[in-house]
Amino acid sequence: MADKTKKTWDATSLPDLGGRTAVVTGANSGIGLTAADALARAGAHVVFAVRDLDRGRAAAATVTGSTEVRRLDLADLASVREFAEAWQGRPLDLLINNAGVMMLPQQRTADGFEMQFGTNHLGHFALTNLLLPYVTDRVVTLSSGAHRWSGARIRFEDLNWTSGYHPNGAYAQSKLANLLLTLELQRRLTESGSRVRALAAHPGYAATNLQSHAGSPVMRAFMSIGNRVFAQDDKAGALPTLYAATQDLPGASYVGPDGLGELRGAPTLVGRTTAASDAEVARRLWTVSEELTGVSSPLGRVAEAAAGR
Repeated sequence: MADKTKKTWDATSLPDLGGRTAVVTGANSGIGLTAADALARAGAHVVFAVRDLDRGRAAAATVTGSTEVRRLDLADLASVREFAEAWQGRPLDLLINNAGVMMLPQQRTADGFEMQFGTNHLGHFALTNLLLPYVTDRVVTLSSGAHRWSGARIRFEDLNWTSGYHPNGAYAQSKLANLLLTLELQRRLTESGSRVRALAAHPGYAATNLQSHAGSPVMRAFMSIGNRVFAQDDKAGALPTLYAATQDLPGASYVGPDGLGELRGAPTLVGRTTAASDAEVARRLWTVSEELTGVSSPLGRVAEAAAGR
């Protein structure tokens, strides 16, 4: 007979994280704040990497545990470099690339990139590679079911959507890029001999303030209704992130909810599209991302550090 008392995995299932340090981008609200709170409650020292220091400090004040707040604007590569340079060699157990923007009207980052691609992918690409020499355990990058949307692809011929801009298409590209980053990062980590792992997660349909930033009033209204009727709350939405950050999973794993359509439910390993598994496209995107950001992979140094541990 099946054990009906078996407990569903949730934030109370986290291991003791005492002595560990985590950076969570976009930790001032939504899933990022919920994940940061759970990690801190489990004993980790959590760094809130946020664009607005005042909002970050207010959010950190609501958290039980050890925290600090540092400025990071993923839409400005100078800010990304400043954040990484200020790290000053401290060991970093967990890097959680959580922050993101969704279905915005056409906008540009400080460096001239399409805002969703620049923030969701390029900013995290640069941050990951700049901090990678200090990472001791894993990098978790937030993707989305949007990577499955019809027509989702990496538009190498026009990554910045200089023509024919569509907010949904640009968002889907950025979320596909998050999965391809994880795939190629793990390949490079493995080949370098590093024990660091790269994983991805998605929250399903979680009610957060991310949807309120959509450019279309019709889309915002639709999502507002969906948040009330279909979505799970941010605590449930953060569980795939926490699961990917703390459970013994293979590198390049992708975690999401186990319910119908991966919209809600307990965290589990989930699949991805053929496009998100294309190793050749992942390598090409990595090379292009290095060129666009001016940030190269430090994996030679990572391999040396891993051998010395």
